[in-house]
Amino acid sequence: MTTAAARGRIVIDLFTTLNGVAQAPNGREEDPSGDFRFGGWQSPFDDAVIGQDVGDGIRRMDALLLGRRTYELFAAYWPRHVDNAIGAHFAEIPKYVASRVGLEASWDGSTVLTGPDVTAQIDALRDRHREVHVIGSIDFVQTLLAAGLYDELKLWVHPVVLGEGKRVFPSGAAPTTLRLLAPAVSGPSGTLLLRYGPGGDVVAEDLDPEG
Repeated sequence: MTTAAARGRIVIDLFTTLNGVAQAPNGREEDPSGDFRFGGWQSPFDDAVIGQDVGDGIRRMDALLLGRRTYELFAAYWPRHVDNAIGAHFAEIPKYVASRVGLEASWDGSTVLTGPDVTAQIDALRDRHREVHVIGSIDFVQTLLAAGLYDELKLWVHPVVLGEGKRVFPSGAAPTTLRLLAPAVSGPSGTLLLRYGPGGDVVAEDLDPEG
């Protein structure tokens, strides 16, 4: 349990292409919505640097927060793989799922966050946990980004371009700036890890040619 003076953090973890597509990086059936043809596009770029950072993040998290679609995928898979270090850790920590529609939380240790005050419920997780991670859940992530309801956005940017798929920052995304939290880290596959925190409002003005 954290104190009011030391609130926890909400960390968003996303695999993304160079042009910002984050849909279904891990498998063909992960999210085929919109007739997406490239499910599993991340697999050829896996390397030790990425794996180490992903593993470190999972070990640090003491709660998992997911959107409905990703929750259903995880709930169907990870309870059957508790012999795996990731599955074992997920089994031990609280899981939260944000959903606009009725949802039965079938995964042991799960809580559904819903209703008109769902953003307040999400923010309150910072008072209950040290480090809450949001994995994938690209549709749900749009809500967090628009509300500035996160402390760190981790993007593993892969050297591939896709002309279709759900993007981290789609057309119509809320205008905002981001603040770089640490220097970029690169892996042997050519993937970059970028870590950002919320910035301020966008300032649009003419460039001063004398500046």
